[in-house]
Amino acid sequence: LSIIKPDAVERNLSNEIVNLLKKNNLKILQNKKIHITKEEAADFYKEHQSKPFYDSLCNYLSSGPIIVMELSGENAIQNYRTLMGATDPKEANKNTIRQLYGVSIDKNSVHGSDSSESANRELNFFFKDSNS
Repeated sequence: LSIIKPDAVERNLSNEIVNLLKKNNLKILQNKKIHITKEEAADFYKEHQSKPFYDSLCNYLSSGPIIVMELSGENAIQNYRTLMGATDPKEANKNTIRQLYGVSIDKNSVHGSDSSESANRELNFFFKDSNS
């Protein structure tokens, strides 16, 4: 799962990010632009519930429209995580999405699943109607 977060959607960076995905051999199987509620964001990020940044993370993800995408390709999860770059844009490698477009550690433009298990859970969260 890939999410183009509210800061990147607001700055009209979706096309640039999608182009980077395609250039890196990642295919978009399905996508949609949605605006989730704070309650939905809280459910999505429930594994971070005990962390100090949890509330601000939920507020942020629900602050504006996001684009959720199911990605496919060889080693898609690892390749996308490499392409995203470090969580903190200042620490991200050159030409990664977060280095190019991230504003801060909080507003880092994109989210990506970190394992097959989380990808399945996250895809089901956003695409449950189309994955059944």
